[in-house]
Amino acid sequence: MKSIFPLLLLFLVIGCKTTKNNSKSITITSNQVKDIVSYLASDDLKGRDTGSEGIEMSAKFIEGKFKNYGLRPYFDSYRDNFKVDSLDAFNIVGFLEGNDAMLKDEVIIIGAHYDHIGYRAKIVENDSIGNGANDNASGTAAVITMANYFSEKKNNKRSLMFVLFSAEEKGLLGSKHLAKKLKSESINLYTMVNFEMVGVPLIDRDYIAFVSGYEMSNMADKINEYTKTNLIGFSEIAKKYNLFKASDNYPFYQHFKLPCQSISSCDLSNFDYYHHVDDEAEKMDYEHMASLINKLIPAIEAMSNTSTKEIKMHE
Repeated sequence: MKSIFPLLLLFLVIGCKTTKNNSKSITITSNQVKDIVSYLASDDLKGRDTGSEGIEMSAKFIEGKFKNYGLRPYFDSYRDNFKVDSLDAFNIVGFLEGNDAMLKDEVIIIGAHYDHIGYRAKIVENDSIGNGANDNASGTAAVITMANYFSEKKNNKRSLMFVLFSAEEKGLLGSKHLAKKLKSESINLYTMVNFEMVGVPLIDRDYIAFVSGYEMSNMADKINEYTKTNLIGFSEIAKKYNLFKASDNYPFYQHFKLPCQSISSCDLSNFDYYHHVDDEAEKMDYEHMASLINKLIPAIEAMSNTSTKEIKMHE
């Protein structure tokens, strides 16, 4: 009998280590977010205009992240190619299949646009590059770090599609292209959560971020329920300027008529540099960004694991 005790002890130790590894805590840090935004909003990328060398560099950077995380391309490559007049453009699409035999056929899209406006006509202190740190290197960083988190945890029953859109600044052209394409393929879309300008905190609000089209669905209420916080609120300014129609969530709503909305912490009342050369990486609040991403992750986890689709349009 004594001889089996060491074996039993070994099995217990291995079992404890396996459980610990599978449930390990993963926290997105401000440095992770800062590194991504600082690269994308650097002068070297010259404002990430569609068809430019800078957008190509951005795409390769994102593809490298996705490949490193082990996300597989949804199409033949990570690039979803389309044309903007004579220019070559491409969304970047990574895919993490769900781990439930039934629910994996349902897809949640986590998106943001990674392009910006390139050079500005108005030169400020010899600077003409629209670096686009808040708009929308910040949202891009949110998607990339969430892709990192879920590729490590692999705790999603539904499939997750991580999309960085191009040509948003040209009229939502990248999201229009992909939404139409996925609709034609009859993808079983559950919801689309888009990130737009999350680089600075709101001022004098009792919530951290808002969701565009707040009154159209129960997305805000469900995120708050899932996170047990007052994380998402209603922005009068966002409604006034109809920001629901101003970002890449909107083409998906048009094609699928499902909850497809943008999360943002900037409704233009708390940032003076929209489409301005001073939308620079050093003006971002990275502690705020990391905190928001970490608080939203449990909501995405809940969305991907509930037995039924709980995010619904209001009738």
